[in-house]
Amino acid sequence: MAENPEKVNVTYDSIFEMLMREKGRDELQKLSPDFFSDLVRYMAEKKKAANTQLTDTFSLEEKERAARQLQNVSQMLTEFYDRREKKILNMALIKSRTGADIVDTEPLLGEEKMFFDAIVAQFDYYRNRILHRILNADSSQAGKNEVKEGTKVVRFLHPVPKFVGKELEVYGPYVEEDIAGLPAEIADVLIQKGRAEEMS
Repeated sequence: MAENPEKVNVTYDSIFEMLMREKGRDELQKLSPDFFSDLVRYMAEKKKAANTQLTDTFSLEEKERAARQLQNVSQMLTEFYDRREKKILNMALIKSRTGADIVDTEPLLGEEKMFFDAIVAQFDYYRNRILHRILNADSSQAGKNEVKEGTKVVRFLHPVPKFVGKELEVYGPYVEEDIAGLPAEIADVLIQKGRAEEMS
């Protein structure tokens, strides 16, 4: 079980520490739900400082230091994202291959969970379309839209907020162009309402 996330005051040092922890662990580290939005605010402040006009209280040396720090932070955040992205892809691959809920998705932030679900759906879709047909010597296209029995892959045409299925499972939220594997009953309702279309 992942540890409870702590609210982190985003600074240059805290970003460096989080990068080092992400590099040193095989599993995703748990982050505050507001982590990405906090980073956006932090980067906005850094860009503002780097682009500030010189004044009596803001010297050229301070401006150059702010620009260097902004460049360094950008590189750290890119590596941080790349490492989490690689771990999420591996988690999605395990989920698709096993079909079991053995992957701990609790450390995923909201945007990352959407990414994870979309990748699992894509892995499922093409595994079924390619491997299943080969193993069953199936030369037809029958059932190509079925990820698993009773499941369909859909592409969202409009944003859909988080909702709960009949077994109290939580889906979403989804944004336009998201791809997800959903129970056929739910997928059909979304398709009928014009919120999504079935992938073909």
